[in-house]
Amino acid sequence: MATLTSIGHAGLFVETSTFTLVFDPWMSPHGAYMGSWFQFPRNDHLDIKSLTSATYVAISHEHLDHMDSWFLEQLSDETTVLIPAYPSDTFANRIRESGVDRIIKINSWEPFPLDNDGSWIMTIPQLSPMFHDSGFLIVTEGRSVLNCNDAKLTASQARRAKHLAGGRLDVMAVQASSSAWHPMCYSYPVEEERRIAMEKRMIKLRAVHRLVRATEPELALPFAGPPCYLDPELRGLNRVLDTEHGAFVHPEAARNWLSEHLPGQAWETLKPGDRLDLRTGEMTRDPVSAEFSFTEGVEEYIRRYAEDRAEVLEKIRVEYPEPGPGFPERFVNHFSRLGTLSDYFLDHIGMTVRFEITGPNGGVWDVRMNADGLAIGPAATERPGYTITVRGRWVEPVLAGDLAWEDLLLSFRIRLDRDPDVYNGYLVGLLKHANAPALEAVEEYETGRDETERITVTDGDRAFEIARYCPHAGEDLSISAVIEDGKIHCLSHNFAFDLATGACVNARCAPLATREISPS
Repeated sequence: MATLTSIGHAGLFVETSTFTLVFDPWMSPHGAYMGSWFQFPRNDHLDIKSLTSATYVAISHEHLDHMDSWFLEQLSDETTVLIPAYPSDTFANRIRESGVDRIIKINSWEPFPLDNDGSWIMTIPQLSPMFHDSGFLIVTEGRSVLNCNDAKLTASQARRAKHLAGGRLDVMAVQASSSAWHPMCYSYPVEEERRIAMEKRMIKLRAVHRLVRATEPELALPFAGPPCYLDPELRGLNRVLDTEHGAFVHPEAARNWLSEHLPGQAWETLKPGDRLDLRTGEMTRDPVSAEFSFTEGVEEYIRRYAEDRAEVLEKIRVEYPEPGPGFPERFVNHFSRLGTLSDYFLDHIGMTVRFEITGPNGGVWDVRMNADGLAIGPAATERPGYTITVRGRWVEPVLAGDLAWEDLLLSFRIRLDRDPDVYNGYLVGLLKHANAPALEAVEEYETGRDETERITVTDGDRAFEIARYCPHAGEDLSISAVIEDGKIHCLSHNFAFDLATGACVNARCAPLATREISPS
C-alpha cells in the first residue's frame, strides 16, 4: 500500500511495501537562510527518525529550504540521496559537505529504478539551465505522483510526465506560493508594494491554474510554502502572509481560488503529518496540525513560535560575526573572480551595480559589468543600475564559500534599488551560479535555441505573429501566457513583452520576435 504524507513546506514522504522516499525535507529547528525563514506551520512534532532512515531522499535543488544540512547530517548510512544531474557539481558538493556519500545523479527524463517490482523515479528539470530546479515523477504500485515543488514546468513537460506514467497522474503537487525578494526587499511605497505583490500572487495562481488544467491529474495539491519570519529584525516581513495584500499565498487560499476557477478539478491541501492513501484516496489528518489555522490567530502563533526559537536565533547571530579588517580586499577579490567566469553574462548584464556594505570594515563599491569585462572600485558618479545594501556579517559567509549569493538574497537581510526599475536576470544568474560550467550551459542553451517557430495571438481586434517560445527561458507562449493591454505576459517568470515592438517592458531580456498581421 503506497501512502503520501506531508512533512511540511515542500517535503513529502512516500511509503511503499518495498521502499520509503523523502522529497525535499526541511526539518531544521534553525530554519533556513541564516535564521530568516522558518517552517509555517511548524513540523517539529513529526518523527524525524522515520525520515532519516528512509531508503531514499530526493532533493530537487540547492535552496536551503529544500537541501537541509541539519537533516542530511542525521541520515542513515544506508540512505541514498537522489538529485538531478545539473551542469555543475556545486549541488552534489554541498550535499557531501553534510557528510553524505551515497549520492546518485539522475539524468533528466531517465527512469531510475527504486526496487525490483517496477517502481521508478525520474527528474524533470526546468527548460532553461539558468534555473537549477527540477520536478520529480515517481511511479510505484500502480500509482503516480508528479512532484513539481518549486520547478516551473511547462504544460508540455507535465503532459509528457503524465504519458510516461501510463496516461494517469494520481497526484500532482505544485508550488502555489513563490518566495522571492521582490518587492519586499525594495524601497517601494506601501501601496506600490501591495500592487506588485498582488500582481505576482495572481501571476503565480494563473500559472498553476493553466498547468493543472493542461495536465488534469486525479488530485492536485497546492503546497511548498510560504515560510514565516521569527527574527525580530525581520518580523515585519510576515506582512507577505496577509491574505488581502501579501505576495505569498498559503495553500488553503490557493486551493480556494483554484477550486473556484477550475471547479471540475479535485483539489486538496496537506498540513504536516497529513497522510493520503494513494490507492483509496482516503485522507488521515494529523491531530497536531489540525489545530493550526492559516487565517485565525496567526499573529499569536508566530509570537509563541518566535519565543520558542529565541535561543536558536541568538545562537545564529553569534555564528555570523562582523567581518575583520581583511574584508574589503576579499570582497574585491571575490568579484574579480566572478568577472572571469562568463563574458556572455557580463555582456548581458551591461550595467554598474553598487554594493553598500554596512557595519565594521564595510564600504561602498561599484562593480561595472559589460562587454568590456568586470571592473570594481570605489563608488563613482555614474548612476548604478542596481544598488544592493547589506550588512557585512551576512556577506562574510558568501566570501568564505559557505553561502551562495542567492541564499543571501532569499534571506531578505538585504535591501535593493533598481534604476530603472527593471529586473536583470543575468545579474542574478551570475551571482546565483558563480560557476563556469553552469554559466556555459546557459549560454549554450540560449544561443542554440530555434527561434523560427511562430504562433498567432490576438489583442482585441489586432493580430500578431510572435515567436512561440519566450526569449527568457523558453516557455511555450501558446499555452502559458496571457494578453492584457497590448502586452503578452509569460506566466512562467512574469516577463512581459509589448506586442507591437517585442520589447520586454519589466525586465532586462532579449526582445520577443513579433509583427502585426491582418486578422484572419
